[in-house]
Amino acid sequence: MGEFWPVPDALTYLAGRWRAERTVRDLASEGTGEFSGTTVFGPLEGGGLLHRESGTFVWQSVPRPAERTLRFLPGSSPGTVDVRFADGRPFHDLDLTSGRHVADHPCSADVYRGEFTVLDEDHWRTLWRVRGPAKDLVLTTDYAREG
Repeated sequence: MGEFWPVPDALTYLAGRWRAERTVRDLASEGTGEFSGTTVFGPLEGGGLLHRESGTFVWQSVPRPAERTLRFLPGSSPGTVDVRFADGRPFHDLDLTSGRHVADHPCSADVYRGEFTVLDEDHWRTLWRVRGPAKDLVLTTDYAREG
């Protein structure tokens, strides 16, 4: 991959509406899936952004609706983010000031390692590698700004 696009303030960069295209590979079963939808980062009361993702997830040729909500709160240093689940539990930190960030999230016995890369002012990508006794997955999501 080429150069990264440094982002001085992640919340400012992420605000708005994004097209989200995700591939999911289960390395254990060799199953594959795809998500196609929209991610909206809207204002959150008290500061930060409410991340709402909705679309269709197709797994083994079976489509079903899918959605998730996260809270992107101002981080501990300028321009960074404290990402939380909808219920307020911590998920991971996010610092895009270099255009790239790696974060870990333990989930029971599994570990999620996310790599976030900003490609330009209107495109960014996440790559989550999930390893553990329950999961062996690679999830890649490409985001493109809408409007």
